Amino acid sequence: MSGLAPHRLSLNTATVREQWNLAEAIEGCARHGIGGICPWRDKLHEMGVEAAARAIRDAGLGVSGLCRGGWFTQTGAVDDAVIDDNRRAVDEAATLGADCLVMVVGGLPEGSRDLPTAWALVEDGLAATLEYARKVGVKIAIEPLHPMYAADRACVNTMRQALDICDRLGPGIGCAVDVYHVWWDPELEEQLARAGKERILAFHLCDWLVPTRDQLTDRGMMGDGVIDIPRIRGLVEANGFEGLNEVEIFSALNWWRRDPDEVLATVVERGRTVC
Repeated sequence: MSGLAPHRLSLNTATVREQWNLAEAIEGCARHGIGGICPWRDKLHEMGVEAAARAIRDAGLGVSGLCRGGWFTQTGAVDDAVIDDNRRAVDEAATLGADCLVMVVGGLPEGSRDLPTAWALVEDGLAATLEYARKVGVKIAIEPLHPMYAADRACVNTMRQALDICDRLGPGIGCAVDVYHVWWDPELEEQLARAGKERILAFHLCDWLVPTRDQLTDRGMMGDGVIDIPRIRGLVEANGFEGLNEVEIFSALNWWRRDPDEVLATVVERGRTVC
């Protein structure tokens, strides 16, 4: 499999979140020939949604997604404030022309050990958000996270779980496939085939380091870890995905400490040679 040209990559702004604001990230993507961007909402709000949308269009960038909606379980109920925030996120994704709104659904409510209740809260919250998103024309992407995050970040941890929810909720919802979270799954090939073109809504790249020194903020640059990225990319593309390949690296100990132009230059080089 040939590598990825820069125009087939997208920069998730988490990769340079400590160095650049959103305006700087947009300009950096254009300067390095990267084809798209995925803003996080905190950076988006700093710049302003309309201003960011104009700048992204003017730079000729695609928007592979918006991070993030979700967090349906935090209070132990899907309350109006959570749904209102997710609807705002849907509106922001629509303004940006994003391919999808990525959902980090939430883990156990504080003090709880009740996973079934957390799962029910997630599905209720997704259903309410999806009802609105369909009217606006925004696709919702559940991002199953690695099981180590089940308690505090996302109690949906496999493609099978995510697709079961999609089956029950119907059109307009699919998955964000992040190699960091799914590379270990023995059912991955089967579940990607089950997802198909209509439900693989985003594809995220990074690498799993051995050892991993922090479970949240020690992801690797592609090629520095143990994930067979070309294999997973091949499976995703074989099942119809044609979108941008989004690089999302949380790296407090390494890449967040480097010059951001060096980071983007490395992303481009690894895209060509590793992915």
